[in-house]
Amino acid sequence: MITGVAGLRLTIHVTTGDLWHHRPLYAEIVHRAHRAGLAGASVLRGIEGYGFSRRIHPQHRWPLGHRTPIVVVIVDTAERIRAFLPELADLIGSGIAVLDQTEIIDEVALDPEGLSAP
Repeated sequence: MITGVAGLRLTIHVTTGDLWHHRPLYAEIVHRAHRAGLAGASVLRGIEGYGFSRRIHPQHRWPLGHRTPIVVVIVDTAERIRAFLPELADLIGSGIAVLDQTEIIDEVALDPEGLSAP
């Protein structure tokens, strides 16, 4: 039976138009997570959604250059994620961050004999 380790998933909702010193905000978040040594981070582009306006915006209706939704997902132990949160204080602004309890199953747990290619 494969078991994991308790952790937290930090999900940060921003847009492609959000910048930090002329750089995409999502990139700054990922680089800060990397420097902090967190287990992993991914950036996902939204294809449909709605926000405070409550109007649904499908991707085909977003003009080029429009502020499309971006989600940054970071996973690590609760202790490490909570220690990282102050790093985001100057970045989030009008974005939304969400914490979820999760179970982390790493590659070693999936392949305990080390048979997978590196």
